[in-house]
Amino acid sequence: MNPFTVTSATLRALASTEPSADGTRLVRDVRRSKRLVLLRAVLDAAPGGRAGEAAEHWALLEEAERHAPDAVRDVLHYPATGVWAEETLRRLHAPCGPPADLAHLGALAVAAALRSGITFKATLRPVHGRLVLPTVGLLRPARPGPLALTERSWDPADPAALALHTLPGGRTALDDLDPYRAPGPDRPAPVRPARRLTPRGHKRWDTQWSGALTLLQRYDTARAQEMSLLLRSVVPLGGGSRSSGATLPAAAGSVLARAQAPPALAATLVHEVQHGKLTALADVVTLHTADRTPRHWAPWRADPRPLDGLLHGAYAHLALAGYWQRAALYGARGAWAQHARIRAQVAAVLPVIRAHGQLTSLGREFTEAMAAAEEAMDEVAPPAAQQAAARRAVDLERGAWCAEHPELAPFAQG
Repeated sequence: MNPFTVTSATLRALASTEPSADGTRLVRDVRRSKRLVLLRAVLDAAPGGRAGEAAEHWALLEEAERHAPDAVRDVLHYPATGVWAEETLRRLHAPCGPPADLAHLGALAVAAALRSGITFKATLRPVHGRLVLPTVGLLRPARPGPLALTERSWDPADPAALALHTLPGGRTALDDLDPYRAPGPDRPAPVRPARRLTPRGHKRWDTQWSGALTLLQRYDTARAQEMSLLLRSVVPLGGGSRSSGATLPAAAGSVLARAQAPPALAATLVHEVQHGKLTALADVVTLHTADRTPRHWAPWRADPRPLDGLLHGAYAHLALAGYWQRAALYGARGAWAQHARIRAQVAAVLPVIRAHGQLTSLGREFTEAMAAAEEAMDEVAPPAAQQAAARRAVDLERGAWCAEHPELAPFAQG
């Protein structure tokens, strides 16, 4: 990975959660650099190395890139490609377990070639009668066995082709097709993607997404713009998932979300995009050296959290508090109560984070800037009664949690 220099100004801008040109540029550059390193590692670890079948697929990618670099980069940096690359590299180095899916590199190459418009020939083998071409769609060939592909193989009007759905208002995809849109069955996760949606399901998502986008643009234009730059895909969550939203570090630029009313979806998007920003920063800056032992109280969860989880939660909720404050100033119903509740939660845990002995110097600067952003919200405070009620509610929650986890009570105090 190329060395990254994070200036104090950029670090503090990111810590505030407020969108900034430098912060967005850093997040995108880190994601791109990390993805290229990961793809090269997959190619180098593949059986046969650079002389094998993987090298042929890579050569097709390079040819496509010479003709349409932006289209090819979009394929390679698509969020699901990161999940595939990490999973493949892990399997290539595992002494046992499922084999690596190197054939998917061919699907990436064909997708890139199709989008670049070059003339090409490639043969791929569909899985269970389906061939997913990332960022393009799904082919359902009439006959089993290997499938010969050329620049004429994709026709959206063909009943055998199913295009990836694009949400209204931009380039964000609603991905219910890619097999790597979420971890595979051998990598358990608390969230599961929904099965392929019906046209009615796509229409429902279009309506909810358009409504959420309208609210974001109305209440917080800067966050709406940031989301358009950092969010490439949304993966619908299945009904059995325990959360309304989630992010996967491997799927940079993607959010998993449940279908929900526009106000709730807008808040979910604001929250989850922050996790992606902090993940990118943590790839190039060490904020703390704490282990993964769950011991801290988080007002938004019942289970104890490690420091990193507490920091992520506080960061995402700080952004939410800012979003709801702006919504309240615009006159959104119930927004002051949401702001007061979430801000009280963040204010309750920030002292714990800032006092942690395993913060690095950059971590201290980062959390101090988070605290400054939280304190700056006093400039436009909610009604005093709502603010006091929110603080009392948080104190009661803390007391109940400490009673349930008495051995961890010291970790709930600032």
